[in-house]
Amino acid sequence: MSAPADGFLGVSASLTGRRWVGLSADVLRLAEAMEQTTGLAPALARILVARGVAPDGVDLFLAPALRDLLPDPMVLLDMAPAADRLISAFEKRETIAVFADYDVDGGSSAALLLDWLRQLGHDATLYVPDRIDEGYGPNAPAMADLAAAHDLIICVDCGTLSHDAIAAAKAADVVILDHHLGGETLPDAIAVVNPNRQDESGDLAHLCAAAVVFLVLVEANRRLKVRGVAGPDLMGMLDLVALATVADVAPLIGVNRALVRQGLTIMARRARPGIAALADVANLASPPTAYTLGFVFGPRVNAGGRVGRADLGARCLSTRDPHEAQSLAEKLDALNSERREIENVVRDAALAQAEERGLDAPLVWAAGEGWHPGVVGIVAARLKEATNRPAVVIGMDGDEGKGSGRSVAGVDLGHVVQKLAAEGLLLKGGGHRMAAGLTVARDQLEAAMARLSELLAKQGAGTTGPRDLRVDATLMPGAATVALIEQIEAAGPFGQGAPAPRFAFPDAKILHAKEVGSGHLKVSIGDGLGARLDAIAFGAFDSDLGAALMNHGGARFHLAGRLEINHWGGRQIPQMRLEDAARASS
Repeated sequence: MSAPADGFLGVSASLTGRRWVGLSADVLRLAEAMEQTTGLAPALARILVARGVAPDGVDLFLAPALRDLLPDPMVLLDMAPAADRLISAFEKRETIAVFADYDVDGGSSAALLLDWLRQLGHDATLYVPDRIDEGYGPNAPAMADLAAAHDLIICVDCGTLSHDAIAAAKAADVVILDHHLGGETLPDAIAVVNPNRQDESGDLAHLCAAAVVFLVLVEANRRLKVRGVAGPDLMGMLDLVALATVADVAPLIGVNRALVRQGLTIMARRARPGIAALADVANLASPPTAYTLGFVFGPRVNAGGRVGRADLGARCLSTRDPHEAQSLAEKLDALNSERREIENVVRDAALAQAEERGLDAPLVWAAGEGWHPGVVGIVAARLKEATNRPAVVIGMDGDEGKGSGRSVAGVDLGHVVQKLAAEGLLLKGGGHRMAAGLTVARDQLEAAMARLSELLAKQGAGTTGPRDLRVDATLMPGAATVALIEQIEAAGPFGQGAPAPRFAFPDAKILHAKEVGSGHLKVSIGDGLGARLDAIAFGAFDSDLGAALMNHGGARFHLAGRLEINHWGGRQIPQMRLEDAARASS
C-alpha cells in the first residue's frame, strides 16, 4: 500500500517534522510477484524490487561474487604503465614515497600500498599533508622535497588536478591513483589511473581511490605471476577497501557491494592490528557492519586529519605492531572526541545561519569566521541530512575561506564545483559526485554561492521534499526477529545508493524510555499482546522526538526505523534504530 496524500499511516508531520512516504503501487505489485515466484520473505522481496533486481537475478544479487563483478584492471587508462612502474621500483629496490590525502580513503589507499610493498620486503615513505598548513593534495614544496629523496612518488586519492605540484617533482617519477574529477588536461606523470578522467568511459566512476589502488595491485600481482613471483595476498586487504568505500560515501552498487561485503568478512577476523585497535577503543562488541565503517571507524580514522596530526589515520591502518596500533587508536579516539566538541559549536552556528537564509533553495550553505576547516565537511553533511539538499560550509580566515560540500543522490556536486573554479568564482575546487572541497575569496563568496545554487538547480537539487521519510513496510514488534533481520541483511551491505529498509511499527505502546549517553534515547515498545522490541534513537533530543517519547503519558505512537541485531552478553537481540515517530490517532 502506497502512501495516501497525507502520508504513510496518515503521517504528514512527524515529531521531527517529516512526512512519511510509502512504496509505490508498482513496487508493491512486483514485490508480491517476486515473493510468489521465489519464496522470499515479503520484506526481502520489497528491498530487491526497490533495488531493481529481477526474479532471475536474485541469486546473484544475494551472493555477489567478487570474481564475477571485479572488472579487468586493464579497462582503466594508464593501468599498464602504473603497474609496470610499481613493479620496476620493487625489483630495482628504488626508494618510494606514498603521498596520501588525509581522509579515510587516502589513509586506506596508502595502507594498501604500504602493506603490499611490505609483504614483498620493501618499505616506503608515507607523507600526508597537513589540512591547515598545506591543504588538500600535493603541493610544490612537499613534492620537490620528496622527489629529492625518492625515485618514485605515488599520489593516492589526490593529484589529478595538481599540475604545478607534480611539475615540481622533476627529480622523481610520479604515478597518480585517484578518483576525483579530472580536468581537460592531466598532470605530467608516468600514469594517471582515475575512473573519473574526462577521457574515461565512466563505467567505474563509482569507485573510491582505495578500490582504484586495489585494481592496480591486482594487475601488479598478475604481472608478477608472469615473472614467476608470488604476489602478496590481496584478499586479506579488502578490509581497507571496504572501509574506504563506505567512509567515502561511494555508492554500494556493482563491484563496490562485493568489495564491502567481502571486506567485512575479512575485518571480522581482526587480523589488521589498526582496525582491531579501533574496534577496541570504540568498545565494539559485535561484528562490523557498513554502519560501523561509516560511523565508528571512519570518524576516528579521519580525526587525525581534522584536528590532529594528519598521518595518524594512515599509520594506524598500516602498522603491523599491535602496541603501536593501540597507541594510535587511543590518540585517534581522543581526537575524535575533541572533533565532536568543535563540530557541535560550528554546527549550531551554521544551522542557525542556514535557516535564516532559507532551507528551501537548491543549495544550503553557511560561512563563519574561524570555523575549523577540519569539521566543515561534517557540518555540511549534517545540513545535507537535515534538508535533503546539497550543502556547503565554509570557514573564513582573512581574505579567503576554505569549505567543504556534501551532495544528495542524483546531484553531481564535484562537477559543479570544478566548473566554478574554471569560471574564476572559486580560487580552487574539486571533488566527486557526493563531496567536494573549495577555496573562495571573501569578496566572491556571495556570487560563488549564488552561481553554485543556480547550477545545482539545473541538476534537480531542491525539488525533493526536504522532510520526506521513506517507509518500506509495516511490522509488528513480535515479527522483528533475528531470523528476519538476517534475511534482510542478505540484501546488504546497506549505505550510500543502497539504503537499509525502514519499517514502521504502527500504534505501538511505549513500555520504557530513558535518556542514555549524551542526548540519546533508549526505548522499549510493545503491541499490547506481550511482544516487545528495544530501540535506540541517537540524537533524539535534538528534535521533539526525545521529549515526546520520554513524556508519553500512555499515548501510542507510530514509530519508524531500521532493524539491526544487538550482540550483547553472547546473545543476539533484535533492535530498532529509531529515526522518527508520530502520535497515533486516538
